[in-house]
Amino acid sequence: MKISFQIILLLTFANNFSFAETWNVGPNRTYKFCSEIMNLVEDGDVIKIDSALYENDKQVTWTKNNLSIRGANGKPILKAGTLIANDHSNGKGIFVILGNNTLVENIEFSNSKVPDHNGAGIKLEGANLLVRNCTFSNNEMGILQGGTIANCRVNIEFCKFMNNGSVDNPGYQHNVYINHIDTLYFRCNETLDAIAQGHELKSRASNNFIYYNRISNLSSEDSRNIDLPNGGTAVIVGNIIEQGPNSANSNIIGFGMEGLENPGPHNLYICNNTIVNRKNKGSFIQIADIDTLYYKNNFFLGAKTGGFLIVAPATLDSSNNIVNDDITIANFKDLPNSDFHLLANSPGRDAGTVIDGFVKGNILKPFNEFDGGNTPLLRYKDDKIDIGAYEFNPNVSVNEGIHFGDITIFPNPASDYIAVRNMHVSSLQEIQIYDVMGMKVISVETQNSVSLQKIDVSALPTGVYFLRKGDQRMKFMIVK
Repeated sequence: MKISFQIILLLTFANNFSFAETWNVGPNRTYKFCSEIMNLVEDGDVIKIDSALYENDKQVTWTKNNLSIRGANGKPILKAGTLIANDHSNGKGIFVILGNNTLVENIEFSNSKVPDHNGAGIKLEGANLLVRNCTFSNNEMGILQGGTIANCRVNIEFCKFMNNGSVDNPGYQHNVYINHIDTLYFRCNETLDAIAQGHELKSRASNNFIYYNRISNLSSEDSRNIDLPNGGTAVIVGNIIEQGPNSANSNIIGFGMEGLENPGPHNLYICNNTIVNRKNKGSFIQIADIDTLYYKNNFFLGAKTGGFLIVAPATLDSSNNIVNDDITIANFKDLPNSDFHLLANSPGRDAGTVIDGFVKGNILKPFNEFDGGNTPLLRYKDDKIDIGAYEFNPNVSVNEGIHFGDITIFPNPASDYIAVRNMHVSSLQEIQIYDVMGMKVISVETQNSVSLQKIDVSALPTGVYFLRKGDQRMKFMIVK
């Protein structure tokens, strides 16, 4: 999955920066607001927004292609006010993107409200968008993709969506809404507590690939957690999905419920998710008369008074799921606080089945886990796969370092060096350190007589790294 995802990004968002100009926006810059430069930029330019609060700017419409728009030195906050709220001629949101192949990174969008109640943090009207490490809170729409763009791909990763929706138009505004495009990639995000009967994620895209997210409602009156109303192909892998007690629509995942308008076949794949219903009624999956429903290695916990599955597909392939009305049966680490890591006595340990296969180049087997950070966290690799979004990890973090079998890494977190202690030196001939994308960054040969190896990591940036022993991984942090 990682390879195909990276190729897509390179093909879709490859920019020619040879003649690009960089525009700086900030309280101490020549340009104080993005609206002052929106008509000055050209194709391929870079916009850097200093970390600060930018309140009550007018709507910014980006018309050029291949733009990179980034927060700098922290995350700037773009907070909409009366200029957008009272714009009856053109009010759509904080950013309206008309150009193609746009990158938006490290920005917070908040409080977007417009006369028709569709005020978005970002409204996309061009083709191809990558949004990374952004926050969308208290807007009427977090991200809104409008219209039909056949060859458009939207990639959203490491973002957070909270409390988006409209009390003035309940049920029609959402944390994320994607209209008729080719493909949505939704990866490693948090989308939480949509308000006023909105969905945490709604997409009419022909292809939806939803990996390693937390998609939860605990306190507001939302609707479905995931609504894919027009069918097509959807892959849902490695997610934490929670329905709260106040949800207006008590089924959690919907597929094809507004007509199978997308190109067929209509296939839904649900693998290694932890899905919890905290409401006293409901159902887990509601589908139209689709071609295939494939679901394996999932927790489905909580009430299913409406039936676990509403409408049977033409082909059903299901195994190794734990379905139970009692949400405590899974023995999670901290259920009240939504920590769904497995304890050693969880019935999900080693209870999964091997899932091999790809759907349109995207793998069904989980390789990562959601952790709320801005880099992928590798899923712990065990001999037998566990059920749910997390693999039980026997590693225990203590003050002096982390342990795996006879090996200890310390200090953790590290800054300039790590020390690796191997109690049986003959079992470890080479130390390899990888970053979170699986790239080897350090390789050190050891000698049989050496039980303590000091490794210089001062050149590595802050982040999560993995020391590998065969097929096993030990995670540690570097903090500068």
